[in-house]
Amino acid sequence: MDRFGFDKYVIRRKVLRIFGGAFYVHSSSGELAFYATLEAFKLKEDIRLFTGEDKQSEVLSIKARRMMDFSGTYDVNDSRTGERIGALQRQGLRSMIQDEWTLFDAQEQKIGILREDNTTMALLRRFLTNLIPQSFDVIVRGVPVASFDQNFNPFIKRMTVDFTLDPSKGLDRRLGIAAAILLCAIEGRQD
Repeated sequence: MDRFGFDKYVIRRKVLRIFGGAFYVHSSSGELAFYATLEAFKLKEDIRLFTGEDKQSEVLSIKARRMMDFSGTYDVNDSRTGERIGALQRQGLRSMIQDEWTLFDAQEQKIGILREDNTTMALLRRFLTNLIPQSFDVIVRGVPVASFDQNFNPFIKRMTVDFTLDPSKGLDRRLGIAAAILLCAIEGRQD
C-alpha cells in the first residue's frame, strides 16, 4: 500500500491522551495510513509519523528548529531514507489574525503557502466562538493544490485533508500530510 498515494485523508486526534498528542490518519477508504505522536514535556516540538499504532515503522519526522518560537520553523524529513523533504514556517504575527504557514522545498526555496480560509471567519473564530470549524487552502506556485477542513465536533478533533486539486502531485504528499498534522497539533492549542 502506498500510504502517501491517497487523494483524501481524515486525521483524528486520539481521545483520552493526557500528555502530548496522538493522531490517527486514515485513508479515504477508512484504513489506518499513519499514526502520529507529539511527545509531552519536550523543549522542542517533535512529531513522528508511523505506519501503525505499534510505532514499529517510522516514516516521517517533523521537528521544530528552536524552542518555543512564535514564528517557528519545522523541518520535515523522511525517517526511512534520511531525506530532507522540506520545511513549514508559521507566520507568527499574521497568524494572530488569520493562520498562515509558508512551505519550503528541500533546498529552502519557498514553494507555497497554507492559509486559513478567510479573514472574517478567522476573526469570528478567535474573538466570538471556537465552534466555527477552520478551513485552510494550500497554494503551491500560485495554484491551489489542497484543502484542509476541520469537522464540527466539540469533543473529537477531526480534519479532512483533500489533495484532489493536485492530480499531478505538484505538492509532495509527505509535506502536505506533515502540514496537516502540524495544524492539528500546533494550531489546535488555540481551542
